[in-house]
Amino acid sequence: MKHKSVLATAMIAGCLVWTANAQAETPSAKMLAYTCAGCHGTNGASHGPATPTISGNSIDYFVEAMEAYKSGERPSTIMGRIAKGYSKEEFELMAAFFAQQKFVPAKQKADRKLASKGKAIHKKSCEKCHEDGGSSSEDDAGILAGQWTPYLQYSLEDFLDGSRPMPKKMKKKLLKAHKKYGDKGIQALLNYYAGQN
Repeated sequence: MKHKSVLATAMIAGCLVWTANAQAETPSAKMLAYTCAGCHGTNGASHGPATPTISGNSIDYFVEAMEAYKSGERPSTIMGRIAKGYSKEEFELMAAFFAQQKFVPAKQKADRKLASKGKAIHKKSCEKCHEDGGSSSEDDAGILAGQWTPYLQYSLEDFLDGSRPMPKKMKKKLLKAHKKYGDKGIQALLNYYAGQN
C-alpha cells in the first residue's frame, strides 16, 4: 500500500512540475504574433485604415513602439493596455516574426498632382530617415510608403499637436516643413505615401 501511495505522490508531483514548466515557457513568436491579427491583420497586413500594417518593420522599431505604448509615452486608444500584458522578450519575439513578413501596401487612392508635391517635400524633409521614398525600415523608422493614409494622418496630427513625442531630428524637420507648407503640405505627403502601392 505504501508503494502505491509513494508512486501516486511522485506522479502527482511530476505532473505539477511539468505543468509549472509548461506554463512558464514563453509562447512561440508565431503564437504571440497571432494575438495581433484581429486588428493588424494576418502576418501584420492590416485591412483597417486606422490600424497600421506592422509587417516588414525592423525589430528595434517594433520593440521601441511597444515599450513606448507600455510605459504610456506613446498615446493610444487600446495599445497601451495591450502592451502591458507582454514582456520585453515577448516584444522581441513578435518583432522578429513581423520583421520577416513582407510589407503589404494598402490599396488606396492618391491624387497624382498632390503626390508629386509630396515627393518633393519627402525628399527635402523626410528621406534622410525614411529612405527609399519611405519604403525602407533600415534606419529603424516606420514604413510610410503604402501605409494607411488615415493612420499616417492621425500620427502626424499627434506629432504636430505634441501629444506624441518625436525624435529630435524628426521634430526639427517636421515642424519646419509644416511651417513652410502648412496642412496642404501634409496632404501632399500623405498622397505621396498612399500612391506607392
